[in-house]
Amino acid sequence: MKTELSPAMEKRLAKLAKAAGRTPAEMLPYVMQDGFEFNEDFVRKVNESIAEADAGKTVPHAQVVKEIEAIIQQHGRPKKAA
Repeated sequence: MKTELSPAMEKRLAKLAKAAGRTPAEMLPYVMQDGFEFNEDFVRKVNESIAEADAGKTVPHAQVVKEIEAIIQQHGRPKKAA
């Protein structure tokens, strides 16, 4: 199957690919499947998250485990006795 992209779409694809650290050919299947808007938003959020992590804005593992355990206790089934 051959797909023709307008010059504007080619430019948009190139910009998206650069932001994702990929080539336009690598990004095209994702755009064809999910659309530009979804992929642009996804790549933006991933890049923002990487920047936050690089800046040290992370949650310690122990805190995450504690919060997950609290959620499981609140919403999960009671544990069976051994």
